[in-house]
Parts: sequence; structure tokens; C-alpha cells
Amino acid sequence: MNSRDSGRQVEILLIEDNPDDVELTLASLEESKIGNQVHVVADGLAALDFLQRRNGHESAPQPDLILLDLNLPRMNGHEVLEVIKEDPTLRRIPVVVLTTSEADEDILKAYDLHVNCYITKPIDLEQFVKVTRAVEEFWFTIVKLPTE
Repeated sequence: MNSRDSGRQVEILLIEDNPDDVELTLASLEESKIGNQVHVVADGLAALDFLQRRNGHESAPQPDLILLDLNLPRMNGHEVLEVIKEDPTLRRIPVVVLTTSEADEDILKAYDLHVNCYITKPIDLEQFVKVTRAVEEFWFTIVKLPTE
């Protein structure tokens, strides 16, 4: 799927517990040329509820892309990633880890769990906006994604 070809709005699930990072990510994606709908959940268990359409998320759309922080309450990002990649109905959704951790063990573990991309959040506001837009541009205009 290429969003420019399909003409439909893309669905992004942002799994992030830091309100400032949520606000910054939403602002970056809002100015995008790609039509998107961003859904936000603040912890790992809420993310799984959204993805598995349960506990108040029964009408949630399946996201085209997941932006996942690692440092989450109730269930960390690695645990969420493991569940996603083991589930045959979710495993094809691209998952981009967007986190503050630069720890080699976090990076290695994420790739061992089949993350599609690992990005360390830039501290600089302008760089953060550039990274967020680059992620969206890459996944929705360059990459060919499955339609199911």
C-alpha cells in the first residue's frame, strides 16, 4: 500500500506515555502532506487493547504504522512488540521504535523481536520534527506495504 496511490487516509498508532512527546509528534504529523489519522495510547496494555479491538476499542481501525516507545507503564515496548510480531493478524504492521534509549541491548532486543526500524528520539525540536516527517514519508510514499 502506498497512501498516495490509494487516496485513503493512513492510520497511525502512537504508543507513547510522555505528553510532551505526544504533542510534538502530533504537531509534526499534522503538518504532513500525507493525510493521516493518529491514534494515541499511553501504555502497553492499552496498545494491545487497541490493536486487538477490545476493552473500549472494538471499532479501532487497524493501523498502517505503529510508532512505539520502549519505556511504557504497565507493559513495556519490548513486550508489546513481542505480542505484535507473534500475532498473525498484526505482524505485518510496520513497527518503528521511537525512544530515548540508545542502549545496545535495547536496540538488539528490538531487532531480535523483528522491529522494522529503531530510531532514537532527537533532543532538538527541529530534528525531532524532521525525523517524524521522514518516518512518515518513508513508510507511506517510498515503501510498498501489503494491503491486508
